[in-house]
Amino acid sequence: MRGNSFFSILLVCLISTMAEPTWTRDLTKDLPGSSDLAGIPRFADTVIIGYRFSEFDRSDIPTGQWDPDPAVRFWRDSLDLEGRRTRILYLAPHDASALEVIRNYRQSLEGLDYQPIFQCSGFRDCGAKIADFYVDETHGKKLTDNNMLKNVYSGASVQDPQALVAKRTGGDTDAYLFIFAAYQDNYVEPAAGKRVAIFLEEVLTTPMQDRMILLDAAELDRGLSDTGRIALYGIYFDFDQATIRPESEPQLSEMAKLLRAQPDLGVYIVGHTDNAGGLDYNMDLSKRRANAVVQALATDFQITPDRLTPMGVASLSPVAANTTEDGRATNRRVEMVAK
Repeated sequence: MRGNSFFSILLVCLISTMAEPTWTRDLTKDLPGSSDLAGIPRFADTVIIGYRFSEFDRSDIPTGQWDPDPAVRFWRDSLDLEGRRTRILYLAPHDASALEVIRNYRQSLEGLDYQPIFQCSGFRDCGAKIADFYVDETHGKKLTDNNMLKNVYSGASVQDPQALVAKRTGGDTDAYLFIFAAYQDNYVEPAAGKRVAIFLEEVLTTPMQDRMILLDAAELDRGLSDTGRIALYGIYFDFDQATIRPESEPQLSEMAKLLRAQPDLGVYIVGHTDNAGGLDYNMDLSKRRANAVVQALATDFQITPDRLTPMGVASLSPVAANTTEDGRATNRRVEMVAK
């Protein structure tokens, strides 16, 4: 009887766990750390559920309909742009149509000196399966912070797709806006489904700023001696990934030089992110980036792995406010911390 009682209790616990909701965020409030594009009003009563910002990135902005041919599955015409990039996902109120959303955006943008350069309405005009531009992660549009965002425009649920691309020219910077609105369901989170979702992407074609900040071995040593830690901004990763970019080699070389000069020194390699996106996602990303640095030091510079401990703390140790772009850039870093 004792064994049966134990397994009965265990079964009840498992059933209770399975019944618990997998998403508890309040979808009536904007995602923490997100914001509208400066100077661009949002459609009334919408809520931000996804947000991603990059100081410098590339993106394909459509100027022609989507080609659903399995051998193509891409825009028939597009602009390959580089610059400051922001992606936002909004949920519209239940009574809003995709056509109403796009017409409101077009009217608003024309009043802000934006010129429409592409617009389409419906599958015949926009291309069959146009939502694949978001659904397929290889196109670089999808926000992947959680399963809810991955399942925006789920499956065959998309209806009445509407797209608008507009451009504003000013000085050294051109601003491009890509707006896609469609009725959709969300097969993971019902509260995010059965309504219009709005994908908005902005690319500002500003030249890439030289942000290479190289700290030599002596400066690293002083930082560890003075405060026990040193922030590194000369290590770069592919956007939203843990792949170290080649331009990081000089900083890694200086880190290795310090470690070879002090063979008894052990350090934590700590990854930090800004607060854009979910905490769990950023915690995983920061840990994977720290692991990548450790692997590079061990493999490329023959530093004994036992001296290096990777840690990820996401956005939990900011050195600046995450309310500005400069602040978020400052918070995205790798640190060496003396053991």
